[in-house]
Amino acid sequence: MKKLMNYLLMSLFLIATGSGCESSTDNETKIVKESKKREQETTNEEKPEKLIVWEEEKKGDALKPILKGFEKEYGIRVEYKEVEVNDGMYTQLRRKGPIGKSPDIVTLSYEKVGQLVEEGLIQELKVDEEVVAPFLETAVSAETYQGKLFGLPRSAITSILVYNKKMMPKAPNTMNALYKKAKTLRQGNEYGFAADWNDFHEAYGTVIGMGGYVFKRDGKPVNPMDIGLNNEGARKGANYIQKWYKANIIPEGDKEDLERMFREGKVASIMSSNTELMDGKDIGITPMPKLSNGSPMKTILEMKGWHLTAFTQYPYWSTKLVEYLSNEKNALLRFEKTGELAPMKTISDQEAIKDSERAQAITIQLQYAEPVPNIPEMSKVWGPMDSAMQQITALEGKPEAALDEAVKKIKKSYDD
Repeated sequence: MKKLMNYLLMSLFLIATGSGCESSTDNETKIVKESKKREQETTNEEKPEKLIVWEEEKKGDALKPILKGFEKEYGIRVEYKEVEVNDGMYTQLRRKGPIGKSPDIVTLSYEKVGQLVEEGLIQELKVDEEVVAPFLETAVSAETYQGKLFGLPRSAITSILVYNKKMMPKAPNTMNALYKKAKTLRQGNEYGFAADWNDFHEAYGTVIGMGGYVFKRDGKPVNPMDIGLNNEGARKGANYIQKWYKANIIPEGDKEDLERMFREGKVASIMSSNTELMDGKDIGITPMPKLSNGSPMKTILEMKGWHLTAFTQYPYWSTKLVEYLSNEKNALLRFEKTGELAPMKTISDQEAIKDSERAQAITIQLQYAEPVPNIPEMSKVWGPMDSAMQQITALEGKPEAALDEAVKKIKKSYDD
C-alpha cells in the first residue's frame, strides 16, 4: 500500500512538473482535445468514415485546405463535389436524396430555405448560441424558418456603388448629390449613374428604404397576406426612381448592357454586386449613398449558407463539419482564396479585410442589407414586381397604379 501511495504521489508530481513546462498553447491544445473526446463520448451517433459535401462550382480549391484541417482534427475523411449552386444543386438533391445518393451537406441560397424545408430536403441545424453569435443578426434570420435554424452563413454580398475615378473623383454621400452630379455629366453626353431599376431585385433598396416592405414581420412569423409593396413608403420609393428616368439620366438597358457601358467609360458609377467590375486602379468602391429621406439604401442580402440534408445518416458529425466550415478562421481563409466575405460582426477588424477597399465597402453595406423572406410565397413576388418596375422606369403611368396592380397579382397568385 505504501509503495502504491508513493507511486501515485510521484505520478502527480511528474504531471504537475510537466504541465508547468508546457506553454499556454500546449495546454489549450490539450483542453481542445479533451473537449473533443468528451463530445465523442456524449453522442450515440457512430463516427463515419466519410462525409460528403456539395460545393459551388469553381470554389472547390478554397474548400480543400479547410477540409484537411477538419480531417486532421476529427479523423473523418471528407469528399466534395462541385455542383451548379442555384437550380442544379436543388434539382439534384431533389432527385438523388430519396434514392440514397445525397450528400451530407449542401451550400444553397437562403432564399430557398423555406421551399427546401417544406419539401423535406434539409433538416434543422442544432448548434450552441456561441456558434451563431459571431454572425450578423440579419444573416442568421435569413437562415431561420418558422423559428428554427436551418443553416449557417457561408458567404454574402450586396450591391454597392462602383465608380470611375476619372469621371467622378469622389463618390457622393447621398443619392440627391449623385442625382445632381448625374445631371451635370448628362449635359456632356455622359451618364453619371446606372442601376438596373427595371428589376425589382435592384429597385428593392430604394422601395424598401423609403418605407415599403414585402411581407409584414415585426418579430413575428412572416405574414404573406400583409404586403407593403404599395404602401406610402413604397410609393415614395417608386416615385423617386421614376424621377431619375424622367430626367433622362439613367441609361437604358439590362444589367449586362449597363455593366458594358461602365467598362467602356460611358457611365461614371453603377450600383452592382458584380465583383468583376471592382478591379482596376481607377475604380473606386463605396457603400451605397443615403436615400433622399436620410435612410441607408436597404439593398438585398445575397447569401449562401451550409445546410444539412434531410438524408444524412450522420447529423451530429455533419453539424460539426458545418460549424468548422463556418468559423471565423476558415471564413478568412475562404476570403483569401475566393474574395468571398462571411457576414460576421467582427470580420471587418481583420487586417486582410482592412487592406481591401472592396471588402470594406461590402462589409459596411451588409449592415444595411436585408434578406428577402425565405418563405415559398416570395417566389410569387418577383414577376409582378418586375413588371411594375418596368412600367415605372418606362414612364408608363403613375407608380401608384403599377404597384397596386402588382400587389393584386401577387395575392391572386396564391390561389393559382
